[in-house]
Amino acid sequence: MTDCFVEPLSVAALYRFTPFTDCTAMRAPLEAICREHGVRGTLLLAPEGINGTIAGPRSGIASVVAYIRELPGCAELDVKWSNADAMPFLRMKVRLKREIVTMGEPKLDPTASAGTYVEAEDWNALISDPDTIVIDTRNDYEVSVGTFAGAINPNTASFRDFPGWFRNARAELLGSGRQPRVAMFCTGGIRCEKSTAFLKQEGVDDVHHLKGGILTYLEVVPEEESLWRGECFVFDERVAIGHGLVRGTHELCRACRRPLSKQDQASPHYEAGASCGACHAMRSDDQRASYRERHRQEALALEHGRTHIGHVRTEPADDPTA
Repeated sequence: MTDCFVEPLSVAALYRFTPFTDCTAMRAPLEAICREHGVRGTLLLAPEGINGTIAGPRSGIASVVAYIRELPGCAELDVKWSNADAMPFLRMKVRLKREIVTMGEPKLDPTASAGTYVEAEDWNALISDPDTIVIDTRNDYEVSVGTFAGAINPNTASFRDFPGWFRNARAELLGSGRQPRVAMFCTGGIRCEKSTAFLKQEGVDDVHHLKGGILTYLEVVPEEESLWRGECFVFDERVAIGHGLVRGTHELCRACRRPLSKQDQASPHYEAGASCGACHAMRSDDQRASYRERHRQEALALEHGRTHIGHVRTEPADDPTA
């Protein structure tokens, strides 16, 4: 395959919780069909199912999604579609994992006990109800880019921290009387499959989550009716998207991988590819020189249509597709 893609490119964020008995045997054929159709991105295989985000020509993405739907239990694969003006991934990776989104609760079964789905069109009414507690299940760097008005931010650095946060905050959140309704949301829906199942495992019964996640909400709810504030962080080179799933204004610090707003980019310590206001004091001049040279080499490689061999992962460490 060549790197000549017809714009716009299709981007598919997908997942399915279903038992796989031999992920190792599934890996090579899945990667081969992705490469055959010029598709890049990351797919995770685990005994609990498949998760990932991929991009490529529309026909190529359609072929890969059709192949995945033929895998055991994947006929009802959840897919969120969007477009990109440029390829948002540098390579294709299929990884084997213990979990397709890591929460660290081994007895949890999202297929048996996830919360009640709420359609994007009905989400505003639910979270506007004063008897509803709204929880953003994402991590602090994601919430800093955008969230729903009035949502609780757990201030977690990793999804693995969510169970501990909830157990510590439960009494303050829910009180001792009649338990309130809980509404939860995440980027594409997969983390809420686990977080709502976790709350139900902890004895919270009235739990709901946004079907299709923020991505579906931003696609179908008109901006003038939206309760979303800011942009939505995504784990690819687009960095963040807004209403209508158009690319947002954030960039990524290539040194510390934090998403940077326009205000962050105005910092005197911001240098594309080398530093930002948050990490400048934590890096040495030698490190910044190394980042600067890497950035220069990457730009040259991109200019010539190549992937620089030293290119580092751009997504934060808790990418659910990492």
